[in-house]
Amino acid sequence: MTSRRHAIALTLAACAVLMPAAAGGQGAPPAPPAYRPGLGDLMTMTVQPRHLKVGLAGQERNWDYLAYELHELEEALERVAKLVPKWREIDIAGLIVGSTKEPIEALEEAAKKRDAAAFNEAYARLTAACNACHQSAKVGMIAIQVPRGSSPFTNQDFRPAKP
Repeated sequence: MTSRRHAIALTLAACAVLMPAAAGGQGAPPAPPAYRPGLGDLMTMTVQPRHLKVGLAGQERNWDYLAYELHELEEALERVAKLVPKWREIDIAGLIVGSTKEPIEALEEAAKKRDAAAFNEAYARLTAACNACHQSAKVGMIAIQVPRGSSPFTNQDFRPAKP
C-alpha cells in the first residue's frame, strides 16, 4: 500500500509541475506587438543612408560600389512602397516608382559606363525627384541634397579598392 501512495504522490507532483506548461504558460506576459516602423522611420533608416552612399561612391568614382548601393537603394524604396503603399491620402508606392525609376536607371547606366558627368546629372535628378516627392506629400521641409564635405560614415572608405 505504501508504494501505491508513493506512486499517486509522484503522479500528482508531476501533474502540478507539468500542467502550467501544458496550459500554454498561463500567467506569462503577452508578447509585445511587432515593431512596425512608420514612413519617416523607413526613409531615415533605409532610404536616406543609401541615397547618401550612392552619392559618396559616385563622387569617389567607385563604380562597383555605386552599383551595389544603387541596388540596395532600389530595394529600400521597394520595401517602403510595400510596407506603406498609402500615407494619409497619398499614393506613396506610385510616387516612389514614378519619381525614382528613370533617374535610377540613368544612374545604373552611368555606373556601367563609368561616366562621371552622366552620374552627376542623374544623381542630381534623383535628388530632385526625392524633393519633388516630399513636396507632393506636403513634407517639403525635408530637403535632400547632394552630399557635401566629408562622409558621416567615418568608418567606411568610399574610394575604389586598389587592385
